[in-house]
Amino acid sequence: MLFRFCLYGFLKNQLYIEPFLVLAFLDRGVSFTFIGLLIGFRELCVNLLEIPSGAVADNFGRRGAMAFAFVAYVLSFLVFGLTRQPLWLFPAMFLFSIGETFRSGTHKAIIFSWLEHHGRSADKTQIYGYTRSWSKIGSLVSVFIAGGLVFWQGDYAVVFLACIPPYLLNIINFLTYPPYVEVSRPNRRGIREVAAELGDTLRSSWQDSSLRSVLLESMTYEGIYKVAKDYIQPLLKILALSLPIIMFLEDRQQTAVLVAVVYGALYLLSSFASRHAHLVAERFRSPKHATRFLWILTCLCFVLLATGIISGVTTVAVAAFIGLAVFQNFWRPVLVGRCASLSRSDATATVLSIDSQVRALFTAVFAPFVGWMVDLTSMVNSDLRFLPVALIGMSVCVLMLFFERHNLYER
Repeated sequence: MLFRFCLYGFLKNQLYIEPFLVLAFLDRGVSFTFIGLLIGFRELCVNLLEIPSGAVADNFGRRGAMAFAFVAYVLSFLVFGLTRQPLWLFPAMFLFSIGETFRSGTHKAIIFSWLEHHGRSADKTQIYGYTRSWSKIGSLVSVFIAGGLVFWQGDYAVVFLACIPPYLLNIINFLTYPPYVEVSRPNRRGIREVAAELGDTLRSSWQDSSLRSVLLESMTYEGIYKVAKDYIQPLLKILALSLPIIMFLEDRQQTAVLVAVVYGALYLLSSFASRHAHLVAERFRSPKHATRFLWILTCLCFVLLATGIISGVTTVAVAAFIGLAVFQNFWRPVLVGRCASLSRSDATATVLSIDSQVRALFTAVFAPFVGWMVDLTSMVNSDLRFLPVALIGMSVCVLMLFFERHNLYER
């Protein structure tokens, strides 16, 4: 079973679209505002589907929910890869959102059920860490496969269609899991019960000032990172076209080579950051001080991004994005630890679900706004079109640091 769990993580992360998503959308002739609307639409759909997904998994089984998720993924890849009409990207993104919602968290529950069945609950951290390491390896491998596909075909659409075979293999993989990994609760909950529990936890979380502040920090930090992170792709394209070492290649081949190299390094650094995130928390008096330090570092990254854009030194701007990715991987474990320490033990999972939803709402609002600002700036000065990404990121960081300094939350 451990092999199949690792195989699941490896195949699931054969998501070849990730390093080329924005470039693929731009290739369809859409604007950054349109891309922002697409990302916001995805986050909103994931948010709305969060409640029914739990009820479906409880009532129809975890393996059934996983199969449903991966069929939705495959259909989304088909539509993404075959359509040239921008409006068809919305149905494709809706199908992708279904996959994200019904997959998220379900496989972790399957692993924990298997451990419990074999009396190995104490090995949760070790086994989950081992399977997660294979997911990271899958991400690293996928970058070079994706780069190779774009280099060979010269078409970004190929990365969508190439995702289909590994995802079909994964459906076969997890359908062979034994039946005892299914949910074992005798009383299955409906959508109304799940929604009521979520509402109760949301009210109690909002009444607790410390927990409310953590959710606010998570919403803004993770949200602004999600909105900003994919703008590295058009910058990498600009940088690739300026590098003399690969100028003998065609435009898309140049981009494919640089994207593969940079994203490969990014995944390696992110994996290192995730593995050593506990060291950041241990070096400070409290998790709150650790997150404040990360806010400062993130703000400096956005300053570096603005400097790179204004000066026209694209390498500096790309380095800033890599820094943002590394610090986000430090941030997440520290934030989850704060949530767990401030919430009731029986409500931690629900609080983390609320955290996921408020982050999605923030992204749904800000992604179209940032895209619109980028398009607006490009009309005035195309060389500075990505400056709003840096300025908005800096503003959010400064605002959160200002509130912390004046002790407006988590007293």
